[in-house]
Amino acid sequence: MAVSPSSSAQQARQALASRLKDLCRNAGLTGAELAERCGWSRSKSSRIMNARTPPSADDIRAWCRACGAEEQTEDLLASLRTAEGMWVTWRRMERAGLKQAQQARLPLYQRTHRFRSYSSWLVPGMIQTQPYTTAALRAIQRRRGLVDDVADAVAARMERQRVLSGRDRQFAFLVEESVIRSGIGGPEVMSGQLEHLIAVASRPNVSLGVVPMRPDRERWPVEGFWIYDSTQVNVELVSGYLTITQPSEVAMYADTFAELSQLAVYGAKARALINDAMERLR
Repeated sequence: MAVSPSSSAQQARQALASRLKDLCRNAGLTGAELAERCGWSRSKSSRIMNARTPPSADDIRAWCRACGAEEQTEDLLASLRTAEGMWVTWRRMERAGLKQAQQARLPLYQRTHRFRSYSSWLVPGMIQTQPYTTAALRAIQRRRGLVDDVADAVAARMERQRVLSGRDRQFAFLVEESVIRSGIGGPEVMSGQLEHLIAVASRPNVSLGVVPMRPDRERWPVEGFWIYDSTQVNVELVSGYLTITQPSEVAMYADTFAELSQLAVYGAKARALINDAMERLR
């Protein structure tokens, strides 16, 4: 299980460790006795029970056998998968290709009614054009040496965009001005993308804000993130994909989104910035 600094991920790991510790105690075993039954060093049992070392699926199976609690194996394995899913490296997420990584998020999008997205790197995937998405995913595929399923991955992302048409859903997008000034795919792709942003912003269920570049900002840009309703945040970092569900952390991202929203411009002012970026491309 990859280690993440997020307290949501740590909380999930700690909850699993506590359940394993309780299982050991209920069986009347000490950590040393359990280690002996499993054929481990004593320190390994201690590290697992104190959430310093994450258990593997085989570790959990051996733990349950040693405690005479095989009936709890599947439930504990499900908890392990949940904890692992809080922090996923890009290598692991994309090992089967980019298409699967795109499809995996579709159920989350389908059950969400209020979306908030902030991006300091790229145009958010939900409002990308097909050429822009193709350029972005192609760059990722080449940089990370992944299997070439870019065309299928692009189709999956375009399919995911269908949720934008849901009348019962609200979308708030924030992008840094640098996102519209420097892009990918070349001038023609970027021009088409910027025109698309103007069109998307006219939808009644969409709010698009651009945070202008200025020399006196007190709230600086942060990593890109998505807030789904008020229950989950996903953060895209250089090293991996972080899922946050702890209410206090979700609230921190909601507060950050609100602060950045105050710096953004909307409507005619946002269109003016986008139009200026298009003129410079020409």
